[in-house]
Amino acid sequence: MPPLPVFTRLLRRLLGSERWQRLHVRAAGWAVVVVVVVMLAGSWLIVPVERSAPRANITSFPLALWWSVETASTVGYGDLYPVTFGGRVIATVLLFVGIALFSVVTAAVATWFVGDAARRAKRLTGDVESAERAARSEVADELRALHAHFERLERTVTAAKGEGRPGGGGASG
Repeated sequence: MPPLPVFTRLLRRLLGSERWQRLHVRAAGWAVVVVVVVMLAGSWLIVPVERSAPRANITSFPLALWWSVETASTVGYGDLYPVTFGGRVIATVLLFVGIALFSVVTAAVATWFVGDAARRAKRLTGDVESAERAARSEVADELRALHAHFERLERTVTAAKGEGRPGGGGASG
């Protein structure tokens, strides 16, 4: 089976899932799309701006693409860099878009972790409250049983005291 139909089927399943419907996941997905478009556009724009400049080292689309990946990811090895003002403007835009991408993806991951922890905490709180209600009910039942047992003991002791008196088996006279 060719990889493209598998990819499209996987993408369709991902985009149709409940997880995709969450805002932070969509924001991270769109941020990736935007950064890829900006990287491609920046690579396409910088070659004509830099190609004829003296000391230019971004002179072809493949080099520009590599430079855009370095710049957007904020790695910046220093092997490729713009030397013209226009190239530096493009680099600045690309750098800010890259930083924004990492910020959005980091926020999405943090939101996912916090949301997951909050859901687990809520579930745990419900379980604890349920167990507490059950324990209270058991304690109340046990307390009622002890109370009944003590009442029986009290009646037995009272009856035994009355039978043990001199002069007539408990009747006062």
